[in-house]
Amino acid sequence: MSAIAQKILVVGGNGFVGSAVCKAALARGMGVTSVSSSGKPYRTPKGHTPDWAEKVEWRKADAMNPDTYADILPGVNAVVHTIGTLLDNTQRNKQFHDKDFVGLFKSITGISTVEARHLGAYDKLNRDTAIRMCEAFTASKPAQEITHVRPFVYVSAEDFHRPAISVRYIETKLEAERKIDEIMKNHPQYRAVHVRPSMIYDPETRPMTIPANLFTFSAWMHARPVARWLGTNVFPKATEQTPSALVSMATLLSVPPIRVDHLAEAICASLDPAKNIRGPVGVRAMRELIGWSKGGPTTASSDS
Repeated sequence: MSAIAQKILVVGGNGFVGSAVCKAALARGMGVTSVSSSGKPYRTPKGHTPDWAEKVEWRKADAMNPDTYADILPGVNAVVHTIGTLLDNTQRNKQFHDKDFVGLFKSITGISTVEARHLGAYDKLNRDTAIRMCEAFTASKPAQEITHVRPFVYVSAEDFHRPAISVRYIETKLEAERKIDEIMKNHPQYRAVHVRPSMIYDPETRPMTIPANLFTFSAWMHARPVARWLGTNVFPKATEQTPSALVSMATLLSVPPIRVDHLAEAICASLDPAKNIRGPVGVRAMRELIGWSKGGPTTASSDS
């Protein structure tokens, strides 16, 4: 078998992105294990379990507790982390309930204090679970038959959600990227891959074909958007480490959406030891990995 990776661990394999990765990996002849908080197999929105799900080993585990999955790590060639949250309603629900509309506005725009911005599910799900999983993976001793550098793939994001989504969403994604890169510096037998999808959709389970086509056309039209220039050079930053929301809006208009199955294909392609993909992988680079490229920023590095 000449699979890109013989066996992979998908963190959150029963979710929207994770299930697509499981399916794509199985199609390439890989063995797939999924860990999630429930341990239940993937089910479609209509409640069906697809045939391919029977080929996945579904395990219940806590990403923050390596003891619940440490036995899996030595035997896998790669780990793909797909869990996270786009909407952190923990703090916002409280603010809405308390009628703290000023605080609610600040939490969305990123104007709130640093302490307030670090109190939600974003920190745990988007950042801490990935860091803990990466630490456990690099600390594990690979099985004797595993000789290639082992990739840790983190599903990050393009910054295109603001101001509709809290600035903390993209900040925790980027914080996770930086910490994972720091971990990798001391582990040469591992490599980090940060895929940065734009708007993710699926024609069947999350149909948004018309909006997707509109944003794809917009991406073609906005090669050098004025909004990005204004957000970078004129308007103040949203926070100390994050530019104005105008930059995010420019990204939405200039980077095309990506189908979830294309994202999964690109993730599987990035596992190939021959390609040796490392670091951030933008939408255009993902398209190149799966054999076609139109629009979107190229952000990917390789030593090959």
